[in-house]
Amino acid sequence: MSLTAVLVIGAGIAATVVDIRHRRVPNVLTMGLASAGLMLAMAGVTGVTVGGALGGLGLGLALLLPAHVFGATGAGDVKLLAAFGALLGPADVFNAFLRAAILGGVMALAVAVWRGRLRETLYGTAMLVTTRNRAVTAILEHPAANNRFPYAPAIATGAALVVLGW
Repeated sequence: MSLTAVLVIGAGIAATVVDIRHRRVPNVLTMGLASAGLMLAMAGVTGVTVGGALGGLGLGLALLLPAHVFGATGAGDVKLLAAFGALLGPADVFNAFLRAAILGGVMALAVAVWRGRLRETLYGTAMLVTTRNRAVTAILEHPAANNRFPYAPAIATGAALVVLGW
């Protein structure tokens, strides 16, 4: 197993555990992981160049930042994907993001069923897609609605799937 895979899987497990227990992803984890990705790229240890590490970090940030602005993810989730981007590079962080989005959607449905909110969740999603402005306002006006869940597990699993070649 490559050093990148070990770092991605190890950090992913740590982020998942902390996010489930405390509903946050610590800066020390995300910044340490991003720094490790940049240092490994500078040392030429991985197949990711310094430009690739910076590009992956920036793309990871750009992919999840809009979700954070609308209140769908926490800042730690954004920083976690960006940190994985520093290790993976732009193409692989994009693939990790796609896998995380699919996994996050499945998790959202499972959480909605578990909490007895499937109908409201599906209706809210339909409204978000068809009438963006009103739906976004409704989401922002009701942040305490029982619809939030830790997203680091989806991000970590998406990144792990990429480094494992799945």
